[in-house]
Amino acid sequence: MKKILIVEDDLALSSGLCFELDTSGYLTSAAYTLEKADRLLKEESFHLVLLDVNLPDGNGFDLCKKIKADFPEIPVIFLTANDMDKDVINGFDLGADDYITKPFHTQILKRRIEVALRRGCKRRASGDYYDDGWLRLDFAALTAIRGNETLSITPNEYKLLCFLIANAGRLVTRRLLMEKLWDSGGNFIDDHSLTVAMNRLRGKIEDDGHSYIQTIRGMGYIWTGEKI
Repeated sequence: MKKILIVEDDLALSSGLCFELDTSGYLTSAAYTLEKADRLLKEESFHLVLLDVNLPDGNGFDLCKKIKADFPEIPVIFLTANDMDKDVINGFDLGADDYITKPFHTQILKRRIEVALRRGCKRRASGDYYDDGWLRLDFAALTAIRGNETLSITPNEYKLLCFLIANAGRLVTRRLLMEKLWDSGGNFIDDHSLTVAMNRLRGKIEDDGHSYIQTIRGMGYIWTGEKI
């Protein structure tokens, strides 16, 4: 389920947007200030941000700039009464995926959200990102977040994750993994080392409510999460 952060200080409009998007199959969170939006972005994973320009404690342009610096894969759509050409241009210059002025048609907004989410999926599909709302991996920056927890993942574990996720839903044999993966010193990974690495990795990314790697005894592993 795609998660959308709505940054809007008009409580009635924010509630209406949350209702419309929740009933359309999205999961929404609302922030009425830049401070709360910034906190939610640090605590949760989002697939898209709907962002007003005029907020009680600042302007959305500053938040957009920060989002694109910290989470470049997250699409941002401005939803604002600021309809001056210079504002629209500024929004796009800061990396916004769309700029919608008020008043707006709800069905058109939903279509534009769909388009922006597809673009976001393509960015993730480049192989640099994995984000299912719980586990977020940035293979370029070598960062990993599980829920609200930042994980310590080794370069070899990133390589293992990337190969498994790229082959999501398919059996990846132990032999193939041992042929493909080398440790950081260029040494070949043997059968025992692979077992240890896989167990350590599962301990980091999985918990009682989230399982990603299925072991096929005597054969190999299947990534049961999403594919990049």
